[in-house]
Amino acid sequence: MMKMSSAFLLLVLLFVSGLATGQGQETRYEKFRRQHIGGKITADDCDAEMSRKRIYAENNYCKDKNSFILGSPNSIKAICQGQGTQYENTLLTKSNALFKTVVCELKNEGARKPHCQYKGQLLKNRAVVVGCEQQLPVHFADDILIFG
Repeated sequence: MMKMSSAFLLLVLLFVSGLATGQGQETRYEKFRRQHIGGKITADDCDAEMSRKRIYAENNYCKDKNSFILGSPNSIKAICQGQGTQYENTLLTKSNALFKTVVCELKNEGARKPHCQYKGQLLKNRAVVVGCEQQLPVHFADDILIFG
């Protein structure tokens, strides 16, 4: 009986940790993709997208600001795969292509989930600046208005 309960306990621990289900921590690219690739969202979608994509600050506080790049994952990965240039003597890469972004800013400062309310703003003609690792974007640094 002792062996059975020990095995059961181990199984429960593995399940809770995500090892038995194949779920582990998301990679840095997966986190970037979840938090910053917005596909076709609009400025009015901020509340829903921030909640659906589970984007929060520490201790379940609402994140103050988050930017979504409107583009396909492949077009955004391309920034780190030769379609970008070094940004101002940093380790960051600026896109050669222009993107639209949606910036979601928290309206109710200090709120905690699920009470996050955001004001969205659509920005056009933006070069995006990202941090890359192993030819994948892993950090959103900025978006820069490009004229012309």
